[in-house]
Amino acid sequence: MTEPSIPALSAALRAREFSARELTEEYLARIERLDDQINAYITVTAEQALAAAEQADQQLAAGAAGPLTGIPIAHKDIFCTHGVKTSCGSRMLDSFIAPYDATVVQRLQAAGMPMLGKTNMDEFAMGSSNETSFYGPVRNPWSHERVPGGSSGGSAAAVAAGLCVAATGTDTGGSIRQPAAFCGVTGIKPTYGRCSRWGMIAFASSLDQAGVFARSAADAALVLQAMAGFDEHDSTSAHAPVPDYAAQLEERIDGLKIGLPKEYFGEGLDPDVAASVEAAIKEYEALGASVREISLPNVPLSVPVYYVVAPAECSSNLARFDGVRYGHRCDAPEDLEDLYKRSRAEGFGPEVKRRIMIGTYVLSAGYYDAYYLKAQQLRHLISDDFRRAFEQVDVIMGPTTPSTAFALGAKSNDPVAMYLNDIYTIATNLAGLPGLSIPVAPVDGMPVGLQLIGDVFQEGRLLNIAHRLQQATDWHRLTPGLAANR
Repeated sequence: MTEPSIPALSAALRAREFSARELTEEYLARIERLDDQINAYITVTAEQALAAAEQADQQLAAGAAGPLTGIPIAHKDIFCTHGVKTSCGSRMLDSFIAPYDATVVQRLQAAGMPMLGKTNMDEFAMGSSNETSFYGPVRNPWSHERVPGGSSGGSAAAVAAGLCVAATGTDTGGSIRQPAAFCGVTGIKPTYGRCSRWGMIAFASSLDQAGVFARSAADAALVLQAMAGFDEHDSTSAHAPVPDYAAQLEERIDGLKIGLPKEYFGEGLDPDVAASVEAAIKEYEALGASVREISLPNVPLSVPVYYVVAPAECSSNLARFDGVRYGHRCDAPEDLEDLYKRSRAEGFGPEVKRRIMIGTYVLSAGYYDAYYLKAQQLRHLISDDFRRAFEQVDVIMGPTTPSTAFALGAKSNDPVAMYLNDIYTIATNLAGLPGLSIPVAPVDGMPVGLQLIGDVFQEGRLLNIAHRLQQATDWHRLTPGLAANR
């Protein structure tokens, strides 16, 4: 029951081959049996999941079920969930019980998806390896000595290991696409504003976007369909209509114009990863697509731009966690200043502190124009690069990451090396564009991701392009060989 696609599971539920409760129990049993090896979950909500599954069974019996009714999902622990701990992977929020559901959570509940639990993540979504979590690192299901990527590593690992059918994630600079590549699953970051950010704990408000992890583009299309759309609670939510993503999947792609940025295939890219990506692009050519080299000349500036803009926004967003209004409070403070200082010092980890300090510095008097304003100007140039590219091509492709998943601890003491791991994903967030990573041929037994970037609100087209490759190949069907599975 834990391997088929969402449409296959949905058909089996409707045919009463098994119940939604039985399906949920199967996933809960897998979590209990396997998650000690991976640490993908912070909280497992078994009682809540089973209650939701029984409601799904009632809908199925009444003939009132939708395509997602009874399909178990996990949520990144950055989304508020009513009555359930929402920690953001931090000590600061270790005891926070959310009083309401995020819009994304509400919509997937309304679609009939039982929530299995909340997945592990880098603290406040700050990290590229899922090693900054207060709850310990997540391990890659393909190799327990390697990272799953971050910050949504718990969600990616849970899908890869078969500990849920699909999972939500957030992407600020690659935090869905990079772990999707490292864990061999499909991950989509929609256009900024496509999915509501209400109830999603903010890291960098102009960059954060909710998205989906699933086995395939077809599965991701169904989940994204349910969670996308305008939300009056979110002032950054887009009024643009949401198309029928599933209906677009089978559209033809012959005549598709693919752009390959020369900046994505240069120094720093592992040759074996490059060969895997190029093999996937040849598959697209066999399907009738044409390929041309393009240039995104300002994209190499994405990493320094991001690490000015994102820390600036995080320093503002995290100011609310002070031991008074929200979050961890130190014991026996001497006075108000001591309360603030010790609560924040104890509640935040090293990477979060680093980014808060950088952000405060670049926003301070005398440095704002030199750093933050300049970064915003460069951000516009990066967006212009993409705008010009989409006048020539339909989709941009390249590697999702420069290498396969690296070893746990390999980059923990080198923040710059860690930051450079997002070199191919950050520009998409700065421009507010949709991006998607799908598995292609593994290298030395480890997954590799192909990144697809589209123009604004072209998620449906990206899912269609990914789906057509997945119909022609079986890379997305490969699964890790967990010891307890053998």
